[in-house]
Amino acid sequence: MPFSLHQGDALSVLTGLPDDCVDSVITDPPYNSGGRTAKERTTRSAKQKYTSADAKHTLPDFTGENMDQRSYGFFLTQIMTEAHRLTKTGGTALLFTDWRQLPITTDAIQAAGWLWRGVLAWHKPQARPQKGRFTQNCEFIVWASKGAIDGDRNPVYLPGLYSASQPSGAQRQHITQKPVEVMRELVKIAPPGGTVLDFCAGSGSTGVAALLEGRDFIGVEKTKHYASIAADRLTATVRETLTQDDMGLTA
Repeated sequence: MPFSLHQGDALSVLTGLPDDCVDSVITDPPYNSGGRTAKERTTRSAKQKYTSADAKHTLPDFTGENMDQRSYGFFLTQIMTEAHRLTKTGGTALLFTDWRQLPITTDAIQAAGWLWRGVLAWHKPQARPQKGRFTQNCEFIVWASKGAIDGDRNPVYLPGLYSASQPSGAQRQHITQKPVEVMRELVKIAPPGGTVLDFCAGSGSTGVAALLEGRDFIGVEKTKHYASIAADRLTATVRETLTQDDMGLTA
């Protein structure tokens, strides 16, 4: 199988994986963002933070959203240190974040031993305007490498700005789900046939994108409900790509 999916605590799973087994770490960790007070930080769930009160879908919550900024930085440093061990020399890491957590994310990724390379932007065209303010219609992707990058090994030219709306309606299967079309571009930083790791796999969008782009995938998801959705989506994608390959061979 071109993918493996683990349901459990990310750090516990990563410590059991071998050195140098992945080419790129691409993940969307819980942002732990937006709590102005201790009460807001400790009493609001992810669902309350990231979905509107009139939302018609009933998406399950996920844990890990109640850390203060110092604890969040420690968490990222710890887990990205382990991810650094798993990544081949010259490999890359891409971490989603928002504007509030951007500084601590760049600190943590460097503290974990990575070379910080820059910040990408994901533009969301359908973001809600705010009267008298600038629209908060971007999230960010901090990217880094494990040592020097050999451009000849994977000679791609990738943009630094991506524009796509978050999945909606029946297509939205996770509270913070990212668009597959964006993820398909991001996974191209891993060489063809390489392996992408997402230790906060959610509903599996990173893995779906990796499989569609000819990469292998290792995913870890703590919430059982979302791990089940990810497993179904990944399996369906494998079947889809195998069917496409079979048709190509037949032709």
